[in-house]
Amino acid sequence: MSVKEIISQESGERIDALLAHSGFTRSAAARLIAQGAVRRDGKAVKKSELCRAGDVFTVEVADEAAPSQALPQDIPLDIVYEDADVIVVNKPRGLVVHPAPGHPDGTLVNALLYHCGDSLSGVGGVFRPGIVHRLDRDTSGLLIAAKNDAAHLSLSAQLSDRSLSRVYEAVVRGNFREDAGVIDAPIGRHPVDRKKMAVTEKNSRRAVTRWEVIARYSGWTHLRCILETGRTHQIRVHMAHIGHPLLGDMVYGAGKPEKGLEGQCLHARSLKFVHPRSGESVFLTSELPEYFTQVLSRLGPPV
Repeated sequence: MSVKEIISQESGERIDALLAHSGFTRSAAARLIAQGAVRRDGKAVKKSELCRAGDVFTVEVADEAAPSQALPQDIPLDIVYEDADVIVVNKPRGLVVHPAPGHPDGTLVNALLYHCGDSLSGVGGVFRPGIVHRLDRDTSGLLIAAKNDAAHLSLSAQLSDRSLSRVYEAVVRGNFREDAGVIDAPIGRHPVDRKKMAVTEKNSRRAVTRWEVIARYSGWTHLRCILETGRTHQIRVHMAHIGHPLLGDMVYGAGKPEKGLEGQCLHARSLKFVHPRSGESVFLTSELPEYFTQVLSRLGPPV
């Protein structure tokens, strides 16, 4: 028997889903929860309970049932910043962040393990070493990872108190009368399709996205989006909710390629955080990738 410790990185996620993201199969997660082997603050949890960011769960598993460890792979990384505590990479679209069902390897985690060796925090579990926050597979841009547990806990706390700032750029369908606005609508699992998120009052958490118009095109808008919370698929869900789904979004948008792009046109443009060791503010930016600039060129002249 061994004990695994898993720390939730976001609020509103079901506990069985958290275990699935940490290397357990859905059936194994359900079985462990039913057996009372998953505990939060020393108390056994129920399958339907939701996580809070920073929650620490202990999982008692038979040694043969423990998830295997992600392996290093020589995958090129676009490193924007690196020191003894943190590494920030510019993730290309199409790259999955961590191993999961359907994507056992070839992920950003495999690349980080090859580059960093043993120098990654273990807080996120065996399948998410160093990972403080996630980007969807088809979302490009800046992602920060922690090289030790102290840095990981510091950055996770900054996510919770919003001192870690993330700014995205997106192209969405339709035009806005206003130049800026705020979407304050709770997000939780879709009541029917459990693979999707939705704006819902049931089993949800508050989600806030600020947006600003960068440029208007005929039938499309180039936006800047600032996350005040960090829910799964937040920008994609919020924009679809107000009738402006992201261009190319196969899940929340048209469900088909648009302007030559299959997958949402969304880029994590800038990242600001307090360095966990020095206490100094670090601000990093990423240029818009080629796929994004090509989409803008296909939209025609701004209006």
